[in-house]
Amino acid sequence: MDIKAVLFDLDGTLLNRDASLVFFARDQYDRFSQLQLVEKDIFVRRFIELDNHGYVWKDKVYQQLIDEFSIQDIEWTELLSDYLISFQRHCIGFPNMMTMLTQLKNNGVKLALISNGYGQFQYDNFKALGISHLFDEVLISEWEGLRKPNPEIFIRALSKLGVRAEDALFVGDHPENDIRASRDVGIKAVWKRNKQFFLEVNADAIINDLEELTQYALG
Repeated sequence: MDIKAVLFDLDGTLLNRDASLVFFARDQYDRFSQLQLVEKDIFVRRFIELDNHGYVWKDKVYQQLIDEFSIQDIEWTELLSDYLISFQRHCIGFPNMMTMLTQLKNNGVKLALISNGYGQFQYDNFKALGISHLFDEVLISEWEGLRKPNPEIFIRALSKLGVRAEDALFVGDHPENDIRASRDVGIKAVWKRNKQFFLEVNADAIINDLEELTQYALG
C-alpha cells in the first residue's frame, strides 16, 4: 500500500478533547470566583454533560449553567469569551501523536487536517498542539463553507494536496462524518476508536492508539 497522504480529523483524533475540556473547566472554575458557590466537581461534571462532546455550543452551555446553579454577578457572554480565548491553553494531544506525525512526514507522506467547527477557534487549538509545522494543508469547515460529511471538503483537500483518493488515508473518530464520508469518495478510512461510539464501524482499519497508524500507513 503506497500511501502518499494522510488526512486527519482534529477533535477526538489528534486532540484529546474530553481531557482538554476537563482541564479547561477546572481552571475556569478556579479563575472565576462567581462560579465557586457551586462545588467544583459538580460544576465541572455538569459542564461536561451539557457540552455533549462538543455538539452543544458553549453559549447554550453557559446559559444553562448560570440558570441551573443560579450563578450571580457574571454574564454567560463573559464565560464564553474566556472559553474562546483560553481553551487553546488547555489542549492535550493523544499519546504518540507527535512521534506518529513526524514519522509520516519523514517518510514523505503529505499531511492535512479536515475539521468541522469555527475557523479561528479550531485553528488556535490545532496550533496549540505544536504540530502545525508538519501539515501541508488545513481545512476548517467555517473557512471552507463546507462541513463533513459533505464529500466536497474531502475532494478539496485531495486537490490541494495533489493526490488521488486511492493514495490517501483519512483518520477520524466519527463513524459518519469521518469514516463513511471519506470512504464514499474513495479514501481508505482508519477509525480511531472512540468510547462514545459503541456501534460497529465499517472502516478499512481500526486503531486504539495513534502509534498503530504508522505501521498501517507505511507498511
